[in-house]
Amino acid sequence: MAPISKECEYLVIGGGSGGLASARRASGIHGAKSIAIESKRLGGTCVNVGCVPKKVTWNAAAIRETIHEAKAYGFSVEETAPFDWTSFKHKRDAYVKRLNGIYERNLSNDNVEHVHGRARFVGKNEVAVAKDDGSSETIRAKHILIAVGGRPNVPSDIPGAEYGITSDGFFDLEKQPKKVALVGAGYIAVELAGMFNALGSETHLFIRHDSFLRNFDPMIQEKITAEYEKKGVIIHRQSSQSKVEQIPGKDGWLNLHYKDSKGEGVLDIDCLLWAIGRAPEVEDLDLAKAGVQLDHKGYISVDEFQNTSADNIYALGDVCGKVELTPVAIAAGRKLSDRLFGGHKDSHLDYTNVPSVVFAHPEVGSIGLSEPQARAKYGDADVKVYKSEFVAMYYSMMDPDQKGPSAFKIVCAGPEEKVVGLHILGLGCAEMLQGFGVAVKMGATKKDFDSCVAIHPTSAEELVTMR
Repeated sequence: MAPISKECEYLVIGGGSGGLASARRASGIHGAKSIAIESKRLGGTCVNVGCVPKKVTWNAAAIRETIHEAKAYGFSVEETAPFDWTSFKHKRDAYVKRLNGIYERNLSNDNVEHVHGRARFVGKNEVAVAKDDGSSETIRAKHILIAVGGRPNVPSDIPGAEYGITSDGFFDLEKQPKKVALVGAGYIAVELAGMFNALGSETHLFIRHDSFLRNFDPMIQEKITAEYEKKGVIIHRQSSQSKVEQIPGKDGWLNLHYKDSKGEGVLDIDCLLWAIGRAPEVEDLDLAKAGVQLDHKGYISVDEFQNTSADNIYALGDVCGKVELTPVAIAAGRKLSDRLFGGHKDSHLDYTNVPSVVFAHPEVGSIGLSEPQARAKYGDADVKVYKSEFVAMYYSMMDPDQKGPSAFKIVCAGPEEKVVGLHILGLGCAEMLQGFGVAVKMGATKKDFDSCVAIHPTSAEELVTMR
């Protein structure tokens, strides 16, 4: 074993937002000497190949939709050239690079040392780091946090699957695909399919069942699936893929062999994107040497305080497989540092009622239990559901085929009608949910919602006027 080259109170393995937030809080606020190890770019999935560049791309797609809708409001807007994917991509890359720099400066400002390399455990409180320059060092720490995140899955049983890309590769595309196939039914597949389609690519979405976003309330599934078809996304239901082949003489083009509810087929495409889930990136950490146990799905097992099976070793974020959202990891990381170094012995994140948004077309927001989950938990007799479906005022000037849906649902439980689930779809739902999420987290009842005076004319007023 290499001699100890550094020692610290808090060692964070992983440079994602959650781990860095924990390190900064430990060092900058509580004064604990901290080191962060990262083998990629600071900011992790969210900043580099996740929510930040995704939202920027969603903005571009939304602007293109607005250009087409402007005529209904009396504007004569013509696109003089197709969307410039390449220049937009480079500008987005530059923005992400600036964010990487901000993360690095923030670490320095909070006295967190940054080591660029890949770590593996060599004991319960020691890790060896293989650095980029070929050198290595061993770091000993009193407390160690594992926050390495996850990576997108690629099928191992489909010949030619390697010709496809994942959500990471989406942000590397230099040219806009003419014809794209996405495989998956979760929020990543749905978001990227919506962006491709809105920006002008012929978009095929392959799903295993009859609807997507199947972890969401059935109302959301039904409405968003129908709207995607209306907008021109070609949905292949009950689908499976058997083979992917390169097309001779057509650089970059592929044949995707598939089966769906209509039968078997072969689709020629110039981009195939797998969005079939993510896996924790733990393979080369040598967790066994530290006594860290995994669950049956390969995630690190933790309790409510982020403790692993090994003393003084913790884990949070996607590597735990709980709620795989960046703000959740950040909140958990800060709570952990407050507990370890700030004297707050009971500090931990409450994982119930976490609001989440899908940047689809239109946006989707959800917090709490779906209607089926509420009925299973409380029983049919103790659940009351309020629903509203309407057309947002924005579409009032447009032809029927241009109008987008809005659908809201409030799920209540018990005689006091406590709001245990809120599900919204339509324009502005991402921003709308944040405020209503506070109310749900505080235990608001339907009466509390009703007591709030409506802001008119808005879509949000529907949530305080339902009967």
